[in-house]
Amino acid sequence: MATTTTTTTRSRRAQSEAKSAPLKLAEAPQYPDIQSIRDAIPAHCFVPSTWRSLGYVIRDVAMATALGWAALIYIPQIDDNSAWLRTVAWIVYGYVQGLVCTGIWILAHEAGHGAFSVHQRLNDVVGWALHSALLVPYFSWKFSHHRHHRFTGNMEKDMAFVPHTKADREKKRLVDLYFDRELFEDVPIVQLVKLLAHQLAGWQMYLLFNVSSGCDSQQRKDVGWWRVSHFEPTSAVFRSSEAIYIAISDLGLAIGGALLYLASTVVGWKMVFLLYGVPYFWVHHWLVAITYLHHTHPDVHHFDADSWTFVKGALATVDRDFGFVGRHLFHGIIDTHVVHHLFPRIPFYKAEEATEAIKPLLGDLYHREERSFIGQLWSTFTQCKYVEADPAVPGALKWAEKK
Repeated sequence: MATTTTTTTRSRRAQSEAKSAPLKLAEAPQYPDIQSIRDAIPAHCFVPSTWRSLGYVIRDVAMATALGWAALIYIPQIDDNSAWLRTVAWIVYGYVQGLVCTGIWILAHEAGHGAFSVHQRLNDVVGWALHSALLVPYFSWKFSHHRHHRFTGNMEKDMAFVPHTKADREKKRLVDLYFDRELFEDVPIVQLVKLLAHQLAGWQMYLLFNVSSGCDSQQRKDVGWWRVSHFEPTSAVFRSSEAIYIAISDLGLAIGGALLYLASTVVGWKMVFLLYGVPYFWVHHWLVAITYLHHTHPDVHHFDADSWTFVKGALATVDRDFGFVGRHLFHGIIDTHVVHHLFPRIPFYKAEEATEAIKPLLGDLYHREERSFIGQLWSTFTQCKYVEADPAVPGALKWAEKK
């Protein structure tokens, strides 16, 4: 079996040099079946520890509470003559609190997958409470996210991330003022504005309009095409039987909103925005970046519906490295995403061991990017615009090379 694939600058240069050679139709990669992959992982990796998971919740909530309390008490005491210092303090607080709250978001994500504990009711109670505190509709996200995992890489049914095709790019859109997007998209300021919009509003656009989902991902055909919100119990995104859970998600949001309102009557809306609003946007910046970079890489395929399989889709993801933050605050979601897509019930604190166990079996089918996580956000966003058929792999689509 080939050794594990690690994307490096050297390998990228070699690929570039190979472009001049005549293209040969490669033999299709041989994917192992899911049971063979599962058998390579130690059995204990599939068993979560309820107390260990709860320990991480207590740790992260305690950190968020301490940060919020310290900011509320001490930052306003900074002398009025040092307004710049107070501004810097709030910026640092917002960033750090955003990191901690992203970790809390990810713990709720664990609960949604059933990787938090063996008790499903406890999973849902913890996940609903944590996500509601972050103004996330827990069950709504849980259902659509499960379908994303079920159909990852499927160009029609993926519930979260289906890239544009060349045909999509030829359609004129309001966001481009109905101009040919190729006229301006390579202008740095245009790329920057689009990236900022992608990071700041991508999550909200997904919840409201189901953007970036596949054309065949909706669960109901008996409602209007515009009814695709994650907040509507009768939305086309969900089955009729799921409506009550969407309503429970909305109840959680209402409780979270009411608590924020009550807080504003005590400390004012400005303070609420600084304490909660700024970290909120940081959290969803990180979530959009993580999702986007896991599924966008020149080495990773997407698949036509007829060629797609679960294993192909699950392996169409990339592990990346975000150092201390990724391992200790983001609970390894960046570092071990491939095995998470294969087996989402593996708890995050056992995912690294599981990843090492499957590498020899997967060989070149396993992808890991060693370059800077944040640095790759800009380069990936500006280079990977759309996918096109890969002539070397029937049924697969690759990211088009920028001309």
